[in-house]
Amino acid sequence: MIHTFSDPRCQVQQGSCSAFVQAFVEQLQAQGYAATSVKLSTRLVNDYATWLDQCRIKGHSLSETHATDYLNDRWLHRRRRRGDAFTLHAFGRLVAPDGYKASAVQETAIAPARRVRQEFEHYLLQERGLAAASIRLYGDSVGRFLDSVFGKAEVLLNQLTATDVIRFVTAEATRLHHPKRAQVMTTALRSFLQYGRYRGEIVADLHSCVPTVANWSKAGIPKTISPAQVQSLLAGCDQQSVAGNRDYAMLLLVSRLGLRASEVVDLTLDDIDWTVGVIQIRGPAQRVDHLPLPSDVGAALADYLRHWRPACAARNVFIQARAPRRALRGPSAVSCIVLRALQRAGIDSPTKGAHLLRHSLATQMLGGGASLGEIAEILRHRNQQTTTIYAKVDLVSLQTLALPWPGGVQ
Repeated sequence: MIHTFSDPRCQVQQGSCSAFVQAFVEQLQAQGYAATSVKLSTRLVNDYATWLDQCRIKGHSLSETHATDYLNDRWLHRRRRRGDAFTLHAFGRLVAPDGYKASAVQETAIAPARRVRQEFEHYLLQERGLAAASIRLYGDSVGRFLDSVFGKAEVLLNQLTATDVIRFVTAEATRLHHPKRAQVMTTALRSFLQYGRYRGEIVADLHSCVPTVANWSKAGIPKTISPAQVQSLLAGCDQQSVAGNRDYAMLLLVSRLGLRASEVVDLTLDDIDWTVGVIQIRGPAQRVDHLPLPSDVGAALADYLRHWRPACAARNVFIQARAPRRALRGPSAVSCIVLRALQRAGIDSPTKGAHLLRHSLATQMLGGGASLGEIAEILRHRNQQTTTIYAKVDLVSLQTLALPWPGGVQ
C-alpha cells in the first residue's frame, strides 16, 4: 500500500520510518525553525529513516538506542553535528509517540524511590491541590530523602526511624545553606511523613521528629531598586525585536502589577479580558485573582500579541523567541530575563531575580502614600502580616518612632 505526501514525488511504503519524514519537516516549520536548520535536519532525518528501513526496524519499536547506534555508525562516514541526537530523538517521538521512551530503556521498571515520589506528587496535585511549582519543590526534597535512606532498594516506609529523618535534615540543611530553602525541605518532609501515615505505611508519628530550621520571620529587609532604575531597565529592551518586545511586556507586568515569575509564565490568552480591561492571575494553591490592566501594560501586551508573538499552538501569552516555538519552560526564564535587563542597564542590584521588581513596586507604593493593606491587595498576599516587612523600608515614618541616641545631637 502506498502512502502519498502533499508532494506527489514522495511515495514510500506504509509502515516505513521514511513515511514520517515529511510530517517531521512540517513540524519543524510550524515550530519556527529557520530554513537552513530545516534543511540540515531534513537531510539528517532522511538518512536516519533510510538506515532504519535498511535495518528493518519498524516505527513502533523505535527507541533512543537506535539513534545512538545510527550516530555511532554514521560517525565513520560523516562528521557529527551538535544537536544531531536532539533532532533524532524528536523524530523518534513523532514516529512512536506512546512507546519511544519506554522502549529506549527497554521498559526497565521505575526505581522504587522514584515510584514513591511520583505517587506522593500525584497526591499533592489531586488531594492537596498544590501548584506545580510547589509540587516540584516538595518532590525534589522527598526524592533526595528517599534516595539517601533507601538508595535503589525497595522503599519500606514502615522501617523509617527518627534517626533517618534527623540525619537527612541535618545534612541537607548544611548543603542548602539558605534558611528558606531548608525550611521548604523540612515542610516537604513533614508533609510526606504525614502522607505515609495517611496511607497506613507509617505507624509512628515521625513528622514531629523533623527538626525545625531557624528562619526568623521578617528578619531581613526587602531588596529593591529605585523607580528611576526600573525605568532604565525597561528602556534597555529593544522593542523592535521579538525577544525585546516580549521582555518589555513581561517586565512591565512584574514592575507595574507585581506578578510573580510563575504567574507571568502561566498567563494565557484567555486570562486577558480586553473588554473590561482586567487580567486574571492564577496564583498559588489554585487561587484565581483579577487585577485591573493599566493602559501602558495593556498597550505593551497588545503590541506584542499583534505584531511580535510567534504563531504556535500554545495558549500561553509569552512564547520562546527562538525555535522551537512553545511556552517558556518555567519561572527561571523570567528571572533570566530580569538578570539580562539589569546587566544591559548597568544596574548592580542586591538580588537579580524577578522578585526584585515585586519588592520595588511595594516600596514605591509605600513611598507614594499607599497603606500596607493596599499593597497587600495588589501583591495578593493571603496573610497581611506578610506585607508588614515593607514597613522597614519606610524610613520617613520610622524616623518619627526612633528615640534619640544618648549623647547625640537633639
